[in-house]
Amino acid sequence: MTATPSLDLSPAPGAARLPRMIAAQAGYELRTLLRNGEQLLLTLIIPVVLLLLFGGTSLLDLGPGPRVDFLTPGVLALAVMSTAFTGQAIGTGFERRYGVLKRLGATPLPRSGLVAAKTLTVLVVEALQAVLICAVALAMGWRPDGDPLSALAPVLLGTAAFSGFGLLMAGTLRAEATLAAANLVYVLLLATGGVVFPLDRFPSAVRAALELLPISALADGLRRVLQDGVAFPGGPLLVLAVWAVAGTVLAARFFRWE
Repeated sequence: MTATPSLDLSPAPGAARLPRMIAAQAGYELRTLLRNGEQLLLTLIIPVVLLLLFGGTSLLDLGPGPRVDFLTPGVLALAVMSTAFTGQAIGTGFERRYGVLKRLGATPLPRSGLVAAKTLTVLVVEALQAVLICAVALAMGWRPDGDPLSALAPVLLGTAAFSGFGLLMAGTLRAEATLAAANLVYVLLLATGGVVFPLDRFPSAVRAALELLPISALADGLRRVLQDGVAFPGGPLLVLAVWAVAGTVLAARFFRWE
């Protein structure tokens, strides 16, 4: 007669594998963002409203060609900034203030895993934004000329640049100061970054400086790809790469977790 093996009920302590921890944390971050009305307003509603408002009216002189062709790449750039910079800076700043980051530091999730989870969340939200904005733009008559896959390079570099400076702001300023500064930067870059206002309307000296902003480089790069059919917009990619390296280095150096 064969003996029935005994059931082993002894504890088996140990952390989950890192990919599983990152996925769990990213899921939590995403659910928290989707439940936050202010974040949804910033990341989804405002970009779509701007596209509908300026694309469906003649409030602004956007030059020759369909208005939606100029606006869509700029609104996509704004969506990247709103998620990777503004939303992440504000959210992380208040997590730091309330001790959430400190408590996460006591869990098996390493800091690199937390950063990876936040990055994954940003990329998922950006994908949702892109689907929504492109669907609205296509319904308005937008017909991109370039390869959409070529837009991944400026989007990823722009995400890295904005994320670095968003985390730098969240990790060095008080939460209230981060909230005010992030929203101020959002409004200023919206007005001066070539998102809905063409940069050629500014004086040449001012325009030369504005073209070096990350939002301007991202919007210009996306326009070159999606409007002009350029596969590799070298100038904007170089500007974004410089901002991405600078933001990452500064955030790694000065970010305070408590």
